Amino acid sequence: MDRHTRHKELIAPLRAAMYDFEETAVRGALADLCTPDVLFRLCHPFGDTAGTDAFYEKAYAPLFRAIPDLERRDTIVMAGPTPEGNDWVGCGGYYTGSFDRPFLDIPATGHQVAMRFHEFYKFVDGKVVEFQSLWDIPEVMMQAGAWPMAPSLGREWHVPGPATEDGIVPGPYDETTGKATCQLIIDMLEHMKRHPSQGGPEVMEMPKFWHPRMSWYGPSGIGTGRGINGFRKWHQIPFLKAMPDRGQYVDQIEYHFFGDRNYAAVTGWPDMIQSVTHDGWMGIAPAGKKITMRSLDFWRVEKGLIRENWVMVDLLDAYAQLGVDVFNRLRDFNKARTGFDPETGVALP
Repeated sequence: MDRHTRHKELIAPLRAAMYDFEETAVRGALADLCTPDVLFRLCHPFGDTAGTDAFYEKAYAPLFRAIPDLERRDTIVMAGPTPEGNDWVGCGGYYTGSFDRPFLDIPATGHQVAMRFHEFYKFVDGKVVEFQSLWDIPEVMMQAGAWPMAPSLGREWHVPGPATEDGIVPGPYDETTGKATCQLIIDMLEHMKRHPSQGGPEVMEMPKFWHPRMSWYGPSGIGTGRGINGFRKWHQIPFLKAMPDRGQYVDQIEYHFFGDRNYAAVTGWPDMIQSVTHDGWMGIAPAGKKITMRSLDFWRVEKGLIRENWVMVDLLDAYAQLGVDVFNRLRDFNKARTGFDPETGVALP
């Protein structure tokens, strides 16, 4: 068996333990999968953690308390090597269950909730040495009616898995196809970075890379755009108007690209640096401040063109760098809710 297929098999027990989530099984699966000094890198407000027990207590324990019938559903599982020779597995999907208790002071709804995730696992000698993950926490705030920031420009909905229902990519690993898919994405991004510094939208040559019926599934807070026009209207144009120096600091960041058949992925921590100026972004005034951004993405290629793109960005971390405490604003929202302290907005015991 090739190593990339083997790595997807090694992830399977953890995915199974999280499908019928139970603490002992999940802790055991994490310990079996990872090295003792594994580095966990999670979105704001969790941050970095070393070791599986500390990571479980910081992240999964509060999520499991809030959603006691917690269930993990994967729609994408892929693997492959980066051009630098590192091996990664990428998983995309969502956590779901009954939102019975507050999570990060987000008020419980008593209804089923869904929180999208992108998770990336770096393998060395059959063990995970680094884990990077973004959870769409703003999506949970929206489902609770407690999103405290500006409305999204794009469509907010339950983002679907691949239209072709083939996101759980089987083995054996196809090196030729995986490499070609990965290279298509790298070439597309190189063209994207030409605008606006080298000219108008035409320099990106988007029809060369993107299917006319493409779907761009952005994070909650930005939303989904359909087609090149929808992508540009609801994400790219506001993004570039706010941060026109996008793509000018590539020497200060690193990307990890890998492909598996007709899927490709990229991870970086961070993988973007730009300054929020000019028009400001997502309702935030132009701070004139350079920020880093974490984005974990998947693409699906169909007949040589990108048909679907799942994008997760750590928006809460971006807000924090700009001096906006989203959770403090959330607690202010909660002060009028039953079961929350009217002074602090924190859930009562």
